[in-house]
Amino acid sequence: MNEGLGGGFGRREILKLAAVASATFAGASMLTAPAARADNEGLSLKGKRIAISATGTDHYFDLQVYNAQIEEVKRLGGEPIAVDAGRNDGKLIAQLQTLVAQKPDAIVHQATALANIKFGRNMDKVFATTNRLRTEGTDALLAAARAAGVRRFVAQSFASYRYLRQGGPIKTEADPLDETPLRNTQQSFHAMTYLEQATTAFGGIALRYGGFYGAANDALIHPVRKRQYPIVGDGGGVFSWMHLDDGAAATVLALDHVGPAIYNVVDDEPAAVRDWLPVLATALGAKPPRHAPTWLARLIAGPAAVTLAAQARGASNAKAKRELGWTPRYPTWRVGFPTTYAAIAAADREAANQDAGSTERTR
Repeated sequence: MNEGLGGGFGRREILKLAAVASATFAGASMLTAPAARADNEGLSLKGKRIAISATGTDHYFDLQVYNAQIEEVKRLGGEPIAVDAGRNDGKLIAQLQTLVAQKPDAIVHQATALANIKFGRNMDKVFATTNRLRTEGTDALLAAARAAGVRRFVAQSFASYRYLRQGGPIKTEADPLDETPLRNTQQSFHAMTYLEQATTAFGGIALRYGGFYGAANDALIHPVRKRQYPIVGDGGGVFSWMHLDDGAAATVLALDHVGPAIYNVVDDEPAAVRDWLPVLATALGAKPPRHAPTWLARLIAGPAAVTLAAQARGASNAKAKRELGWTPRYPTWRVGFPTTYAAIAAADREAANQDAGSTERTR
């Protein structure tokens, strides 16, 4: 491949770009660090039992969300009850029976199944198990909630990529979702819609999270530093971010509110890729991101990923701020990225210098 194709990408870079672009389409920022705290001043869960559903907690997204909310429930005086919704055997039945017997005050449904999956062009295949958790898993947890007399049910959903790609760049919960999803995304979109409808029909709250960031080993760090995460086309697709601390805070606040309701839990500034990606690169001390032509990205990541990268709409958090009383600690990625990643970059440089010194001394 000659140097002019794809803004200077060679064969190896193109192969790496395929994985990165597919993972980006998945919508999570791929985190694995220990959880951080949120404030929620004035809120108390003392004496409350909060069941939190996850799937083994061995994946970056599951682990980060799970730990954040376990820690926040404990900090506010509550008693967390763990449920591994990823099981499909007798142990899950036993867990649900135990859950019913413990009479929790609320259930938080955070289950996805992203551990060890390989991202590809067909997102429905990638998310097949997660889609079952969002449908069958939701039904099982709601059945347990009814059996236990639980009335507070909060479920994880997703904001970015799902709104109709027409009109303005920022959408509210009242704006229509895309009813004709792109090829190879239909089942995934349907599963998220099913989860929201089942949750709100029960009287619960569905939280449409933005993309998480805020961990020392965020998996975006490596590809951004290696310039493997390009701006595709004009980079006009809008994405909504959210710092992990702020997601934990919003989830706990939702436990204190009566549904049914759906909230976008995102920061104050939905932004196009061409705006936020250079800021992230700078915060990491990396070179500016490359630019990839649309035709090349389409060959690598597939039509759906390219369409969303160019046309996706962001989400407004006005309703969550107004009704939940939620105020993001990191109101925008312009603050969050430098705050989080500048310190990480400095620590990495110091570690690299120490390694280099150790190597020199052993010669």
